[in-house]
Amino acid sequence: MAFTDSGTADPEPGLDRPGRPAAQGWDALWPQGVPRRGRLRIRTLTGLRWIAVAGQTITVCVVGFAMNLPLPFAACFALIALSAWLNVLVGLASSGQRLATDNEAAAHIGFDILQLTGMLFLTGGILNPFSLLLIAPTVLAASTLPARHTVVLCLLAIIACIVLAVHAMPLPAPEAAPFAPPLINQIGGVVARVLGIVFCAGYAWQAAQEAARMELALDTAHTVLAREQRLSALGGLAAAAAHELGTPLATMTIVAKEMARSAPPGPFREDAELLMSQAQRCRDILRQLTRTPDTTDAVHEQMSLLQMVQEAIEPHANRPDVRVEAVVSGAGDEPPPQIWRLAEVLHALTAFVENAVDFAKSEILVTARFDDRHIVVDVRDDGPGFAPDVLVKLGEPYVTSRPGAESMRSGHVGMGLGFFIAKTLLERTGATVDFRNGRRGGAVITARWRREAIEARPEHDPFSGLEDQARSATV
Repeated sequence: MAFTDSGTADPEPGLDRPGRPAAQGWDALWPQGVPRRGRLRIRTLTGLRWIAVAGQTITVCVVGFAMNLPLPFAACFALIALSAWLNVLVGLASSGQRLATDNEAAAHIGFDILQLTGMLFLTGGILNPFSLLLIAPTVLAASTLPARHTVVLCLLAIIACIVLAVHAMPLPAPEAAPFAPPLINQIGGVVARVLGIVFCAGYAWQAAQEAARMELALDTAHTVLAREQRLSALGGLAAAAAHELGTPLATMTIVAKEMARSAPPGPFREDAELLMSQAQRCRDILRQLTRTPDTTDAVHEQMSLLQMVQEAIEPHANRPDVRVEAVVSGAGDEPPPQIWRLAEVLHALTAFVENAVDFAKSEILVTARFDDRHIVVDVRDDGPGFAPDVLVKLGEPYVTSRPGAESMRSGHVGMGLGFFIAKTLLERTGATVDFRNGRRGGAVITARWRREAIEARPEHDPFSGLEDQARSATV
């Protein structure tokens, strides 16, 4: 049996409405944000440089003294000392825990590239096996700095490779066996190092970018959940206050009734009746705090399944350009279950409907189905459906195909966070969320719960019996 948003049985099937098949398949209002890449501390930059100083010192000593190969010791140790003195000056000038600005970090990495280039120039240029180390600073830049700084530092490293291939001092080798590889080998070495810089920096950039985007999206979702938890806490306080104040208000009502009954007509009786009316008004307000879904304590109250889908479509229910309809269907004549009024569920379903409004041709159908074990909600539209490249990535942050607010019915500019946050919120309530394209076209988003996850207990009045308790207390 099916119920529509008007409370009547569904007269005719419209948009790809399923009977009771197994559930298959699955933008929000968040401020724009840009993923912030990780920033380097001064101590990290100086620590890496101290490692380079130690490694270069050991290498020069081993090659020059242990292997007895000719090296320009004075120039090599001068470059190594330059790096060491820079570290000392930086350590004296600022705290190691301070975060380096992007320009400052780029300057440090650029210095390391130039210093390493100088060491390679003195020890064979591109033929030196340690020329591969030019890749390391570019990877560090790609994983921590913005694109413009990364591109500049990669170009600097590439230019260094080309210069070292064209002009450098001879590779240290025994005088009797000078090392002179063919030109094609030298060109191959340059190409290999340039490709290594480009590909390694590209891989590091992509990985860091995805990590930063995911971190920002998770932070946004965490903010949403924290806000809902604060609302839930406020609702709990309101319910507790309503329960605690119920007994004294009931006592005041009884006393006022007795005073009005025994008082002669006149101002005294009028005051007693006014006291009764005001006490009753307070009780009504407190009852609304625990029973009305539109209050702060809404997350603790109950609603029908039909009411849930009605509230999800309410912002777009009267649009002239697209028909938005809600339907509830179940097994036989069983009435729809009462469910907990969860802000996460309402927010997510509203976001899905808003997305459907932007892409539907003329119709959107929100279907809630229930049986003995599950509650399933489908959001369907008759639009073009999900593009294949978008469908495979839906549920990840920053996946969107909205061209712009001016061409969207809702006027919403999507960042691609809406589906990610909505999916996260629904999964927090125990739902399984899936996305697919319908058999007759259009997009379909499905949320599926085990019935006990969101079904509410029978409703009860928190004030029932309080007046009887107060009456017995006054006696």
